Parts: sequence; structure tokens; C-alpha cells
Amino acid sequence: MRLKGLFFIFIWGALSAYYIYTPVPEDIEERWKLMFTDCFFRSLSHLADLSELLGLRDYMGVMMFITFAEAVVPRSDEQVRVTEEHFDGVEVVVYQPAQQGGAAELRRAVVYIHGGGWCLGSSRMSPYDLLARQMVTELSAVVVSVEYRLAPAHHFPVQFEDVYHVVKHFLQAEVLAQYQVDPGRIAVSGDSAGGNLAAAVAQQLQQDPEEQVDLKAQVLLYPAVQALDLNTPSYRQNQHMPILPRTLMVRFWSEYFTSDKSFFHAMLANEHNGPESASLLKFVDWGAFLPEHFRGGYNYTAPPVVPTTPPAKADSPLRNMGDPRASPLLVPDTALRSLPRAYVLTCEYDVLRDDGVMYAMRLKRAGVDVTHEHYPGGFHGALMFTTWPADFAIAHRMTDNLLRWLKHNL
Repeated sequence: MRLKGLFFIFIWGALSAYYIYTPVPEDIEERWKLMFTDCFFRSLSHLADLSELLGLRDYMGVMMFITFAEAVVPRSDEQVRVTEEHFDGVEVVVYQPAQQGGAAELRRAVVYIHGGGWCLGSSRMSPYDLLARQMVTELSAVVVSVEYRLAPAHHFPVQFEDVYHVVKHFLQAEVLAQYQVDPGRIAVSGDSAGGNLAAAVAQQLQQDPEEQVDLKAQVLLYPAVQALDLNTPSYRQNQHMPILPRTLMVRFWSEYFTSDKSFFHAMLANEHNGPESASLLKFVDWGAFLPEHFRGGYNYTAPPVVPTTPPAKADSPLRNMGDPRASPLLVPDTALRSLPRAYVLTCEYDVLRDDGVMYAMRLKRAGVDVTHEHYPGGFHGALMFTTWPADFAIAHRMTDNLLRWLKHNL
């Protein structure tokens, strides 16, 4: 019996080790901590797959546990005053210095848009709450954190429109005066899907004839900026990386546009481009826009264009994925030239690395002042791993570098 018990303990330990262990490159810091963290994400993803298969709950409904597990109730403290409000009907959490400044003292402001693949996440998650507080205390800034509606209950362009309405509301002269914000020192910022929305908002504002206030900066943290080519070198190199494997990122894109599972499978095969997007593929030509050292020995091949019969409807995912409000990379240089200065953060071990690199490269070529900070040992979502038990040293370095840039550029 004793030998039998030891045998089962050995088998259980071996299976546990096999499940926890994920091939993680040696140059990723705290790689074992990342493996344990990813074990939780993978376990939840497998449970979500099973739940959807059995018809119990859809995949994203189960994955929302991540959001609930990280949720906090934003509260005021001695340094930061926190209020939960509605800007043009959209929920926001506003963080501002607890001590009101003098009548002549105007502050910086950051509109922050959380990540989560347009399907998950919340401004009320502890890492976002912490980052907002750091921006307030380190920059003496007002931070507006946006609680936009999520897919699959709401598809594109709802998420964009929610964020755009918040920014437009905030940029009104009387609102800026209410929060003592300098209209010349406002940034829009976001991570991952939030970076996508931040880039899209920055583009749309410059084309809005009614808008009188110009953003001073855009902060794009490992942003997703195009949905046409999901086989870039970083998508291939990092397809099994922790936190955001290729399958999950493709699922996020698919859910953003539609609940039609056939579109997800087409995107997974990178065979989702139709005649509607064929003319836009030139903007995602990583053979032209990606520096050699990011190509990893891959040779560029344009994604296939699949005929659609009948032609796609105006609100179909085939058309929506080519909309610059969904894919900000898909605009000519003329639409980039007047954009505000940019801070673009990318990570080597991230399927979205090439999206960020290409957008930074195109912004530079268009004459925009760009700071591109690349982390050779970074992974997707790293900046948000600042709270226990997933507290990574690289996340604190990223935060420090971001705050330093904002101090000098906002």
C-alpha cells in the first residue's frame, strides 16, 4: 500500500509539473513565477472551453473571473480623491489629487483605457487602480479611467464609441475647468485592446471638425492595431507564449467583431480577408515596416484574399476589421502626420509585438515624435503585474519608465 501511495504521489507530482511547466525563454525574468501565473490562466481557459462546449456559459463569461478576482472598490485616501461618475452616459472612475490646487494651478490629465481584448477587464481592477494612483501622486495629474462596454454582449464599434464619447465630454472647456486641467497637457493612454482604442481615438479626434482641444500625447502599451494579418513574425514566434497565446488573441479579435464562430476559425487560419480589405493589406506589410531584427528569419507572404459571395454587408466583420477605428494601422501617412507625440511600449515575447513596432515605425516615418521602448525580456500584459501574488520586477520598471516619460512629455 505504501508503494502504491508513493506511486500515485509521484504520478500526481509529475502531472502537476508537466501542467505548470511551459516552455518559457531563458531571458524572461522570473520565468518560474510566470509559469505559475500562466498555469492559472490556462486552467481558467480550459474550464471556459469546457463550459462553452457543454453549453453552460460562453467562453468569455467564464474568463471574466479574472476581472472579478482582481476587482477593488476605488476609494479616496489622503493623497488621491476618487469619484465614480458618468461622462456622456459612460461610466468612468476619476482620480485627482486630494488637495485642490490654487485658482491658477492647472494639472496634467490622462484618459486611461484598460485592456482585456475588448471582452474582459475593468477600470476597477487593482493594477489599474494602482497605476491611476501613481499617475496622480507622481504627476499631480487627473486620471479618467473608462469603464466601456464589453464584447460579446457589445460588438465593435460600441467600445470605441464609449471611449470617444468620454474623451469628447472631458475635453469640453467647462469640464476641464471643473477638474483644473490644462487643455494643453492631456494624454490618451491604454494597454493592449486599450492601446488600440487610444490610438483610434487619437486619430479620430484630429479629423473631428468640432474639436478645439488637441491631445498632447498618446501612450500605447503593447497595442493591437490591425486585424488583417494574424501571422506576423511575433504571432508565429509567440503563438504559445504565456498570458496571451495566439489562439486567445484571435478569439479576442473575433469576439470584438461578431459572435459567428466561423469567423473565428477563418481568422485562426489567417484566411479572413475578403475583397473589402484587399486594398488595405499594403498597410500591414511587415516586410516593409518591420525592422530586420524583428523578422526572425520569416519571409513576408501577404494573407490570402478569399472571395465573398454575396458581398459583405456594411456592418459585417469583413468590413469592420478594415475600419481604422478598429485597426488604426490601416491609414495612409497623411492621416498620421498631425498626431500627437507617442510613447509605444512593446515586448519581445508578445504576439502583438509587431503591431506596436510597425505602428511606431509608421508614425516616425510620418514625422511624429515617437519614443519606442522595447523590452527584450518582456511578455504581454507585463506592466499590469504589479500586485500580489503576480508581482513582477519588470512591471515596476515599466511603470517607472512610463511615469518618467510622462513627466517630461506631458
